Amino acid sequence: MSHITPTAILSALAEEQQGLVAQLHNPVQVRRAGREFWTGQLAGKPVVLGLSRIGKVAAATTTAALIEAFGAGRVVFTGVAGGVGPGVRVGDIVVGRAFVQHDMDASPLFPRYEIPLYGQSVFPGDPALTDLLLQACVAVLPEQTGARLHQGLIASGDRFVSKAVESAAILQALQADGHLPLAVEMEGAAVAQVCADYAVPFAAVRTISDRADDQAHVDFPAFVADVASVYARRIIAELMVLL
Repeated sequence: MSHITPTAILSALAEEQQGLVAQLHNPVQVRRAGREFWTGQLAGKPVVLGLSRIGKVAAATTTAALIEAFGAGRVVFTGVAGGVGPGVRVGDIVVGRAFVQHDMDASPLFPRYEIPLYGQSVFPGDPALTDLLLQACVAVLPEQTGARLHQGLIASGDRFVSKAVESAAILQALQADGHLPLAVEMEGAAVAQVCADYAVPFAAVRTISDRADDQAHVDFPAFVADVASVYARRIIAELMVLL
C-alpha cells in the first residue's frame, strides 16, 4: 500500500485511543468540523488520529472530514462492541468483514436494512486492509490470555444495547433476514458507507467489552480504560509496520 496518503485511525471515545497521541512523531493538532484531530507519524508513516464521537451521524461527519480535509487514504476503526455472536466473549477481538445498520428500516419503500438508493444492506470492509488488520490482531493476541479472534459481520445502530431482551430481538430480526452479526456497536456501518462513497479502504476491529445485555453499562467504562486502549495501541502498532 502507498504511504503517501495518511492512514486515518478512528475511535469513538478518547479512552479507546489512549496512548496513541503520545506515540506520534511530530504531532500537530488540527481543529476541523468542531473536532480535534492529530497528525503525525507512526512507524515512520503518516497518520491522522480522530475521534468519531458516538453514533452514526457523528461518525459519518468525522469520516468525511478525515477524507476531505486530510486526504486519508485508508480508514481504520478501533474500539469496543457488545458481543452477540455465538462464542463471542468479553475480551475477544472481532475484525469486521462487513457492516450492517441494525436500525435501518425504510420499509415498505425499501426492504428492511437496505440503505435507500444504494441497493444494498451490507457494506464490506476492504479485503486487503482487513487482512492486514487481521494479521496485526494475530500478532497481538498471543499476549492476551484466553482471548479469541473472530471475523465477520458487525451491526451498527444509534442505541447502546444494554438489555438482554433488546439484544435478542435485534439478533433475531437480523438473522431472519440472513444477517449473522458477531457484535453490535454504534459507528462502524456509517463509516463503511462513507468510505464506500469516497472509494477509500476501510477496516475495523472491535474488542468485546460486554455481551450487550443487562450488565453492559456496568462492564463498559472499566473495560474501555483498562483493556480496549491496550489492545488498540498494540494492534495499531503492528498494523503500521505491515502497511
